[in-house]
Amino acid sequence: MNEDEFDTMLAWCGEHGFDLCLIETMPMGDIGGDRTEQYLPLSLVRSRLRRRWTLQDTDYQTGGPARYYDVAETGRRIGFITPMTHNFCESCNRVRLTCTGTLYMCLGQDDQADFRRVLRAGANDDELDAAIVAAIARKPKGHDFVIDRRQPLPAVARHMSVTGG
Repeated sequence: MNEDEFDTMLAWCGEHGFDLCLIETMPMGDIGGDRTEQYLPLSLVRSRLRRRWTLQDTDYQTGGPARYYDVAETGRRIGFITPMTHNFCESCNRVRLTCTGTLYMCLGQDDQADFRRVLRAGANDDELDAAIVAAIARKPKGHDFVIDRRQPLPAVARHMSVTGG
């Protein structure tokens, strides 16, 4: 746990010209134990940081899910990726294609499309396009991430290293 180091990390990033981006822990893969002790809502982190830092709203975006704030004292930005406290699924336009040809339409769901099988079956470009469109059409409206004491198992059994990111 490093929640006592956020001020130091933000200062270091400012000194070296970097933006800092934080992400909430997600219930993926083999977590083996009670994940509730690892979960720290970034809304709480943001509130704590505001005791020392001036976080100003900004329109800055990268195309990813982070919500950024300008840090007045450093001239840099801090981003917060909040899959748990602020579900951003409604604006998610991402899918992930693995090196084995598996397309995952959502990090927080197990649904997948196997394009390797399609290609090995001899699909032409139109058939591959149709398979891609069909997979994207299954992209869910939300994820299944939950961290609480009533649900001890991860929402997604797949490790992030399988999916990529």
